[in-house]
Amino acid sequence: MSRAVPRDELNLSLAVTSLMRGVVYRDAAETTWQHVVGLAAQVSDHVATIGLQVVIDEAEGYAFLRSKSDDELADLGIPRLVARHQLPLHTSLLLALMRKRLAEHDTTDAGNRLVLTGDELREMLSPFFPATTNEARTTDQADTAVRRVTDLGFLRRMPGQDGEFEVRRVIKAFVDAQWLADLDTHLAEYTEIIREEAR
Repeated sequence: MSRAVPRDELNLSLAVTSLMRGVVYRDAAETTWQHVVGLAAQVSDHVATIGLQVVIDEAEGYAFLRSKSDDELADLGIPRLVARHQLPLHTSLLLALMRKRLAEHDTTDAGNRLVLTGDELREMLSPFFPATTNEARTTDQADTAVRRVTDLGFLRRMPGQDGEFEVRRVIKAFVDAQWLADLDTHLAEYTEIIREEAR
């Protein structure tokens, strides 16, 4: 455990630039985490000037920047800093399935981390691929979805554990409880989209 950073040594520039680079996790960057949490109000004021808001979940141990709503940005008279992009179908599907698995994991008290193998991740997606004799293509598509989710920061490769991934808890901020409650409806929609694409 790193030493506590004294209040007068907290660094706003470090906090903001770290958040601009991506999610700050307490377990991965404890000193930076202290700067972010200790200066939360100042960070919030600073990033608000460019249409962002800081999200800090101290219980789960992560912080990140999110764009304000389109209405708020219009009121401020500033454009969206980061353009929105629609995720590919299997990537968004994998995110939903991982979030469901994390919720199930949390109810069993099986520990704080949810670790899944590449095979388990591919297996989660397999019912949502059209029936085909080309298993190599299906595996490749599943691996692409896993890579994208990893690049987005929702999965972390476990160091020294080949083919194992930790589901990062920040996924809870992006796939919320209400969306999860409607998951069966969403899965039915995915299944219908996949059927349409297979025709």
